[in-house]
Amino acid sequence: MKRDILNSPRLLEIKKRRQKIFLRKSLIVGFLLVIVFFVFTYVAGVDKLNISQIEIVGNKITDSEMIKGVAQEELSGKYFWLFPKTNLFLYPKKAVKNKLSENFKRLENIDISIKENNVLEVSVTERKAVYVWCGEVPQTGTEEIQTEENCYFMDDSGFIFDQAPYFSGNVYFKFYGLAHRSTAEGQVSENENPIGSYFGDLGFAKLVTLKEILENIAVDPVALYKLENGDLKIYLSSKSSKPLGPEIILKMDSDFEKMVENLQSALSTEPLLTDFKKKYSSLLYLDLRFGNKVYFKFK
Repeated sequence: MKRDILNSPRLLEIKKRRQKIFLRKSLIVGFLLVIVFFVFTYVAGVDKLNISQIEIVGNKITDSEMIKGVAQEELSGKYFWLFPKTNLFLYPKKAVKNKLSENFKRLENIDISIKENNVLEVSVTERKAVYVWCGEVPQTGTEEIQTEENCYFMDDSGFIFDQAPYFSGNVYFKFYGLAHRSTAEGQVSENENPIGSYFGDLGFAKLVTLKEILENIAVDPVALYKLENGDLKIYLSSKSSKPLGPEIILKMDSDFEKMVENLQSALSTEPLLTDFKKKYSSLLYLDLRFGNKVYFKFK
């Protein structure tokens, strides 16, 4: 009896009517979605809603046209072959920024925004060259050999960002030793381009502090060499044809202030007080690795 009621002509008619209503609504919704899709596609390509041009501001050394070219490359093409990447609401801001950071290591900060007349403004801040990194091992030969030294600019955090031209003399303080990409990527090999890597890993600020402490006493540091065994060599200015002068040797884990106090005390005491001034060119090293003692050697 129950099965007969469920299969009654009246209920079957009601089911068919509901199915028609559902199908009709589905067709209407689908039609509206198609219309919205085509309208959105059309509107997305309207000139008034797309980037008209790209302007680069803030750069002094990095070429504007090169920056613009990389940005334009990221903005070219369409999403799903339909929506232009130049649309003001859809343009790949993060991708453009990441690509510029990847291609131009000199750029420290990059800000991208839409200005009047649909202009995409790329505002950049460039890194300042404070030091140079000149390889894993210093060249201590003649001045002629020094001209072949391949150095790279570093900012105040130890980031290597561009190749440096040859400078005669000590225009920039020099660092020597291993450069590191990151903890994951490891150290830079001898023949690998060091641009984009860091010198000194996490201890760079401490090395800069040592340099500044030494500058406050009667010595003239011009270069620092960080050895793999944990030793440091500070090279003083040269008064001969050699590119680098006497060495100050100490350990990376030393108390730098205390070590420099010991050095200053030794330099103000005979015989080093006189010899340091009169026999400076023949001084080979000052060794601070053995407690409060300062060992030194002349030729």
